[in-house]
Amino acid sequence: MNKDVRNRIQRNTQSARALLEREFAEQLEGLYDIRTTGAIAEQPSAHLDEHGLLAREKLRAAIDHHTPSASSKADAVASYLREAAFTSLNRFVALKMLEARGLIQECISRGDQSPGFKEFVGLAPGTVQLEDHGFQLYLESIFDEIGQDVGVLFDRRDPAGLLWPRRQALRELLTILNDTELLEAWDEDETIGWVYQYFNSGEERKRMRDESPAPRNSRELAVRNQFFTPRYVVQFLTDNTLGRLWLEMRGEKTALAKRCAYLALATDEPTQPRPKKDPRDLRILDPACGSGHFLLYSFDLLLTIYEEVWEDESFDVQSQTTGQTLRKDYPDLGALRRAAPSLIVEHNLHGVEIDPRCAQIAALALWLRAQRAWNGAGIPASERPSLWRTHIVVAEPIPGNGVLTEEFAARLDPPLLRELFKKMVDEMRLAGELGTLLRVENGIAVELGRAREQFVKQQRTTRFLPGLAPEREQGELDLSGIDDDGFFHEAELRILEALRGFAEATTGGASVRRRLFAGDAAEGVALIDLLRTRFDVVLMNPPFGACSVNAKKDFEKAYPRTKNDLYAAFVERGIELLQSNGLLGAITSRTGFFLSSFQKWREEILLTEAPPVVFADLGYGVLDSAMVEVAAYCLEKRQTVIR
Repeated sequence: MNKDVRNRIQRNTQSARALLEREFAEQLEGLYDIRTTGAIAEQPSAHLDEHGLLAREKLRAAIDHHTPSASSKADAVASYLREAAFTSLNRFVALKMLEARGLIQECISRGDQSPGFKEFVGLAPGTVQLEDHGFQLYLESIFDEIGQDVGVLFDRRDPAGLLWPRRQALRELLTILNDTELLEAWDEDETIGWVYQYFNSGEERKRMRDESPAPRNSRELAVRNQFFTPRYVVQFLTDNTLGRLWLEMRGEKTALAKRCAYLALATDEPTQPRPKKDPRDLRILDPACGSGHFLLYSFDLLLTIYEEVWEDESFDVQSQTTGQTLRKDYPDLGALRRAAPSLIVEHNLHGVEIDPRCAQIAALALWLRAQRAWNGAGIPASERPSLWRTHIVVAEPIPGNGVLTEEFAARLDPPLLRELFKKMVDEMRLAGELGTLLRVENGIAVELGRAREQFVKQQRTTRFLPGLAPEREQGELDLSGIDDDGFFHEAELRILEALRGFAEATTGGASVRRRLFAGDAAEGVALIDLLRTRFDVVLMNPPFGACSVNAKKDFEKAYPRTKNDLYAAFVERGIELLQSNGLLGAITSRTGFFLSSFQKWREEILLTEAPPVVFADLGYGVLDSAMVEVAAYCLEKRQTVIR
């Protein structure tokens, strides 16, 4: 994408943000008596009907959810407005991208004159009686349909989507998005990533840095490190990790040997063979995934990998997931091509992000990439499998609200899960500041082992006469004879099931509070699960500079060898998360390779644990507006790490 188009995206994104935040602030104050100062009238205005009263109650609950991490009530309202504007903008941007791909009928490119809306009115003529002739109802029906696959962005129960731009504001928003100078942008997968980056202005970043040398919270950490990774860097790092790994499994006959243009191989040295894996068992992680650029390019390579394995009858490795070979599970190429996009999203690609709205973007980008793959394979929409879940996880604290935590924990069965959940809550308190740097899997290991042993002991001491033992009810937890890993996954399923029930057990503002609690808790459990996994490939453009003020003490204690810069700690942690002989690719500041303060990082981590495979000194001007000299490099984890 050329710079002129990016500049236009930047200007229009900033205009759309200002418009939406102003519009939603006016609605909060004028309709719901919620002031931007943080003051909220105890009694609602008499003009609100039953629907408006319920919306006000939900809005208060959503703002309360922001309050614990905010510096003031005004800051909590501002956080909600920013989140609401971002979610609304992302939804309309997504519609533009779906239109460009032919995945939906044109619905907003000509406003209420769009063919899709005209058809909707023809099928539901009664909507003309509504103030906007049913345009909002029409667009919300599209959100609901898409939300079956991309609920992370289009779930209308999300409190960030409670407000809807009024008629004039909506017209202005569509004028911004339908700018003819943006026409070529909507067919590009990376456009939504640029919208994410440009939502926060350079002036905002500068103000944050002027007010504090170190990030003061997780949002500042995210905003100060939003730098788009150029496509050639993504390719260089992915080619020399995932591409190299597959070449070593397949040998020179893989198509990736030619496709991976940046793959650097020593010409005087034969490729070292690597044990084969079924493609469904390959695990790729971006521990600071942003809008998912590394994952999107990995998706492209994995499509080739899946087809190569299917076409090679001698590749008879069985999947750990199904116990069958790929060809056995998919008897014809058409069946594989229908399944491959969902297999890649659901098995191969994993990402972690501290910004919940960025996670929205990454999940949407993967969904769009899957749709493009199905389009390319000629798979009709009616024959495409649903993408039930992505492995894009938000790193944020499990809510520490004592009342809700206790109320939820009391519902867990068997009771031994209660202490395990409380331990998770405690260990996750800095997740929003540290993300994947949080060694949470170590913190819960003791409690996990204790809970498993307690359960097994209870089972053994409860004896029945022969033939009189009660039959287990369907879904009852059975953890006898299971190891800690199996125990965790069974416990995880039970906790997630309980969270779903907890979120749906009430209505109104209480429902919003419970749903927000349950959503955050589910993300926390998912992060713990992810951090217990070991990966074949780790790819990253990690944050750099100082850790956030809130987490500084814990960070320095956890990473004594790399505490001088976040990026060094991310590399150390990335190596930990690799399997033996796994590959890590990173673009970071180049300072670690020559400054004396990084000596331990070089000697004890890089040279000892994961020596470089390839290195490129790229200098200035690589990460958009970041004034930092960078290097891109790939490391291979030694089979036996010497401490």
